Amino acid sequence: MTKHDKAHRLVVVCDGAKAILLADAGTALVPQLSVLESYDEPHPGTAALGTDRPGRVHESATTARSAMEETDLHAQAEAAFLGRVAARLGVMVEAGTAPERILLVAPPRALGTLRGALSAKVKGRVDGEIAKDLVMLPVEEISRHIVS
Repeated sequence: MTKHDKAHRLVVVCDGAKAILLADAGTALVPQLSVLESYDEPHPGTAALGTDRPGRVHESATTARSAMEETDLHAQAEAAFLGRVAARLGVMVEAGTAPERILLVAPPRALGTLRGALSAKVKGRVDGEIAKDLVMLPVEEISRHIVS
């Protein structure tokens, strides 16, 4: 997208494994979305990523032992993916190819992770957030959900 395109808003629809960047050339009541970029990175569950036994801790005052919490490798993979989406948005803003307004649409946990990974310049352009999982819907259906 160049500065000559009519898109007035970038709509980022994502979850922990899929992201769609959409240009919105419509109005607030009638969005006109078109796909700019799409990323798909399915992650296996934690059990498939690693099946090691949890670590053990020996208490210093007694002979008791307790298990440590297992690392959620699936959640780490999702956070890394959302970090790459945030980095892509940063590149678009730095290059001047992103509109002045950005709408983030993601499930609540993914939205929080994405928000934390955004640069200050990208955060300055975010003018709205929708905490819904819409990434698997067709573009026409997404446009119905983002009407302001």
